[in-house]
Amino acid sequence: MSSRIDFLKNHQLAKNLLLINRGIEKESLRTDKFGYLSKKKHPICLGSPLTHKNITTDFSEALIELVTDCHTSKSDLLKQLHELHAFTFHCIENELLWPNSMPCQLPNANRIQIGTYGTSNIGKMKHIYRKGLSNRYGSYMQTISGIHYNFSLSDTFFEILKTLEDSNLNLQDFKSDCYFGLIRNFHRFSWFISFMLGASPIVSKNFLQNSAHKLIPVSGSADSFYTPFATSLRMGDLGYKSKAQDSLKIRYDNIDTYIADLRSALEQTFSEYEEIGVKDEHENYKQLNTNILQIENEFYSDIRPKRTTNTGETPTRALEKRGVEYVEIRSIDLNPFVACGIDEDTIDLLDIFLIYCLLSDSSKLDEMEQINISTNYLNTVYEGRNPKLRLVGRNGDAYLVDLANALIENMKPIAKILDTLNNNNSYEKVLTKSSDCVKNNSLLPSTKIVNLIKENDQTFQELNLTKAKEYSDYFKKFKLTQNEFNAMTLESNESIKKQAEIEQNDTLTFESFLNLF
Repeated sequence: MSSRIDFLKNHQLAKNLLLINRGIEKESLRTDKFGYLSKKKHPICLGSPLTHKNITTDFSEALIELVTDCHTSKSDLLKQLHELHAFTFHCIENELLWPNSMPCQLPNANRIQIGTYGTSNIGKMKHIYRKGLSNRYGSYMQTISGIHYNFSLSDTFFEILKTLEDSNLNLQDFKSDCYFGLIRNFHRFSWFISFMLGASPIVSKNFLQNSAHKLIPVSGSADSFYTPFATSLRMGDLGYKSKAQDSLKIRYDNIDTYIADLRSALEQTFSEYEEIGVKDEHENYKQLNTNILQIENEFYSDIRPKRTTNTGETPTRALEKRGVEYVEIRSIDLNPFVACGIDEDTIDLLDIFLIYCLLSDSSKLDEMEQINISTNYLNTVYEGRNPKLRLVGRNGDAYLVDLANALIENMKPIAKILDTLNNNNSYEKVLTKSSDCVKNNSLLPSTKIVNLIKENDQTFQELNLTKAKEYSDYFKKFKLTQNEFNAMTLESNESIKKQAEIEQNDTLTFESFLNLF
């Protein structure tokens, strides 16, 4: 057991775990009532996706992203997420939000409308960056959606821990080191998140097109494809993987190595991207540059160290100046069995897991361990529900189910502390549910999806369209107060004004603006 976890059991350090800061970013595709990708632009009622702090778009006009504020209360966090959904459904009228991470029925790739953000330099940059993603990875891959979970602990927690460990680092450097320890352990145990929370075991044939894959039809279906024990195809070769990024060796030893490696990828050209070129024959941009990463956010990592950026500041500059503020977990599938795609049980499990990763011993990752981490993760993506699946552990191979049970057992002291502080047993309950899922994987969301499709002789499309309509009805009945509705309308209107102000105040040429990054 880690000495940090032992500290928690008998020290005032524990009470500061009440102050967990959480935020959620939830992506969803807009569809028509038949489950086909929406052809409509981002509704003006939702404001400007460039400047609205809570409602934006990701890759395409049809890919809505709902972003909560930071909350220490789980109930407040989910309440805001529900309100954002209710307001969104009011604005999209008869359209739906697709409830699965793997996409709905898609048009030809060249008919997917890439997100637009106005005529300002920053707006143009965001659009061209997305054009680059389309040219590099294909627009279909960019229709995959998910949930990002932002997590941090209070400064008081780190101050006490720093004192207990007699660290000579200043508080911010100590925090950054702790978060990088969390990140290394997150990578070690990332298979657990795929196993427990994976909810994209099946894709529509429409998404596959002519791409090379190893999927097979579900029970002879001509539409739905899977591997029989898959958990999260979103995180496999069909999803956020690329040959260029696979070559990157980003080190998570500390903040300095991370920044250095990421910046190197921003400066290193890639031959296939050079073949694409930066501009076409009409001088229209096809991508921002030919580097492995156009900008830092192109790096597809399961978890990122983050610092809130100032206007015109890049993520690595913010990290370099002010250190790690929080971590962003990016490997969470939408759960199609809950209206918002995420529920309190998932939040509880993530809190326990992330605190465990932060408090446990976390040596640096050598090359062999990084290879094993990647192998374990991909095996879990495609074969995670196979009871015979073995993963590479620190002490040799072991069955995934045995490793999962051991991890759950190690997390129990943290759950008990959190429940004592909150005067309930919600955290211990969620670990009990997790244990039940390991014993009986039919309880997992990935298995539920497969079983429903098989038992009801449905397709992937039919199952998710039914759920999409169910949640549309639910949110249309979810009544916002007049004050809540007015506040959201005002926020949308103000965001449109902010976009106009940015466009009016631009003084640099676009090329000069790009040189700042």
